[in-house]
Amino acid sequence: MSSKNIIPKTVNPDLQKEREGASFSSEEFAVWWAGGKEKLELNRTVREYMYKDFDYDESQQLYYKSHEDMCEFAVKSSIGAAKKLRQLQARRNPGGNEYWPTLFDEPELWSLHQAGNPFNVMYMVVVDALRTQCTPEQYTEFGVRVERFEVTATYAQTELGHSSHLRGLETRAEFDRLTDEFVLNTPSISAYKWWPGGLGQCSNHAIVMAQLYIDGELKGLHMFYVQLREEHTHEPRLGVHIGELGKKMGFLGVNNGFLGMKNVRIPRTRMLMRHAQVHRDGTYVKSPVDSLTYFAMLSTRCIVVRNSAVALASAVTIATRFSAVRRQSPIDTSLPEPQILDHVTQQLKVFPEIAASLAYRLAYNYLREFFNDTSKDINQGNYNRLPELHSLSCALKVMSTSDSAAGIERLRLACGGLGYLASANLCNIYVNTVAACTYEGENTVLLLQVGRFLMKSWRAAQSGAPLAVTASYLAEVQRNTEFGLWSGSWENLVKAMQFAAANKTRLAFKSLSNRIDKGETERMASSHTGIELTQAAQLHARAFVLHNFLVEVKGPKSKARSPALNRVLEDLLELYFVNVALNNMSDILRVVNLTDEDLNMLQARLGAALAKLRPNAVAIVDGFDFGDAQLNSTLGSHDGNMIERVFDAALKAPMNRKSVPKSFHEHLGPFMKSNI
Repeated sequence: MSSKNIIPKTVNPDLQKEREGASFSSEEFAVWWAGGKEKLELNRTVREYMYKDFDYDESQQLYYKSHEDMCEFAVKSSIGAAKKLRQLQARRNPGGNEYWPTLFDEPELWSLHQAGNPFNVMYMVVVDALRTQCTPEQYTEFGVRVERFEVTATYAQTELGHSSHLRGLETRAEFDRLTDEFVLNTPSISAYKWWPGGLGQCSNHAIVMAQLYIDGELKGLHMFYVQLREEHTHEPRLGVHIGELGKKMGFLGVNNGFLGMKNVRIPRTRMLMRHAQVHRDGTYVKSPVDSLTYFAMLSTRCIVVRNSAVALASAVTIATRFSAVRRQSPIDTSLPEPQILDHVTQQLKVFPEIAASLAYRLAYNYLREFFNDTSKDINQGNYNRLPELHSLSCALKVMSTSDSAAGIERLRLACGGLGYLASANLCNIYVNTVAACTYEGENTVLLLQVGRFLMKSWRAAQSGAPLAVTASYLAEVQRNTEFGLWSGSWENLVKAMQFAAANKTRLAFKSLSNRIDKGETERMASSHTGIELTQAAQLHARAFVLHNFLVEVKGPKSKARSPALNRVLEDLLELYFVNVALNNMSDILRVVNLTDEDLNMLQARLGAALAKLRPNAVAIVDGFDFGDAQLNSTLGSHDGNMIERVFDAALKAPMNRKSVPKSFHEHLGPFMKSNI
């Protein structure tokens, strides 16, 4: 059968019925989700321009490529996107930067980098790191070149033997007074830089994190801007051993690499010296706050939270549309097979992920604003917000990535066997999301850092010292140890989660203190209390997400939205709150005296929340405003012609170009004949 004209030009009637039956405007939701009408229009016009010649067939053939071809395709695709963005910038606002390079790796253009973007790290991490860590003179000299894509650069921090334990990094940068240079070495295989995106064969420069030594004295970790390859020939420079890591689960063409250095010399002025300096005579000026070295990572973690929310939203769009057009398993055998979206078990797989997408997107909005305010404070010499920003960015990075990865897997399962097809694109969304559970800080390590922040906050609350805003509930719980009356209201559920988090924090603090009293060092006691610390950190993060979701939906901003949209957002809020409460009930029951009737009521509310969202589910995910090229899924297209698209993709598989494979003649056929 030919694949020609197999896909109808009309919209699946089930999907059309869902849209017509919605109680609110998907367009208003899209405006709200995008952050305003102007931003939505920008997104749409950019998509229209960038995807106008998008090759769906080529994108579906991606998984049939060899690793080398995949990497070449990734470079070709990403440079093609860069060229088009430059053209768009020149056409609409020459000299500006709102299109290029700002949008180069924004979610709207992810599908243009279907094999991954080898230059993602350059714009996601390196440019921001250079802006925040360089002096103005340094940024003018070499930072601007990276921003303009005159050179390529990556961020080399993780080593083969050390990742989240940054103080254990082995790469050395020793100051040579005679030549006014730093000499960089990776003294062992475990010291090799490992994982940087684009490092393998695409980057000719890198920000290298290394231990600074002056006259044999360790000064701690600092950043160095190092040229790795010759600009004109792209050959590795003297002393540089560089290569590609090979195939991975995801980010198939991102060209992650390794880097070893032997006596690589760079000018002294290539140490990033905005906060710490080494003068010509070897005098060392310490940074006012050590953690400023890692400030660029905080910005990256903010982006990870947003990306996780967007990835989950894209996956749930696919699963919701699939569930609306897939008919199976009669509820009443006298009637036709129902849409599987009518099954309450399917609703429980799908609808909570819609709500979680919103919860984490709104949490990101808060985190990004907090980051921007902290950046302004740092520029004024005020570093007071840094500990709270670090803690919150760690907590949200962990919970957004872990919840999104688990949610995307649930959504894949919700699509049955068809969700396992590469053409569904859920596998690609999943492997790219689950990677974020380990990059930019392994999740357990980050939870332990949040746990330490909570220990300091609990101690401060005991002494009456002021607390960070996001930890202020700890003082309230210490003042009012009894939860009080249970009403089950949204405010009550937030309070319950805060009490549960505070109780876990109290238990962790008690365990930590007991171990110290028995003679353990604080570091050893903290290690032995790791389980309690991570549990407290997770509940702390959930309490923040709940509180922020409530403020965003029911607070002053609600006045700018229509009553119809507010009702839908409140329905999503209700589902998220009840579902999270039920999933964390063992911790809530330790601090709240709930009866069996109270628990039955929560269970009934879960069913009611699913039923209220059922008529609006398709319209909500339409409001995420993903184009078909963005989703790149045979299951999630806007027209709902899922079966035809799946079949069309199968017909175009390379193995179907021949009626008889070569292996039949060489192996299968001869073997069967040998048994006759």
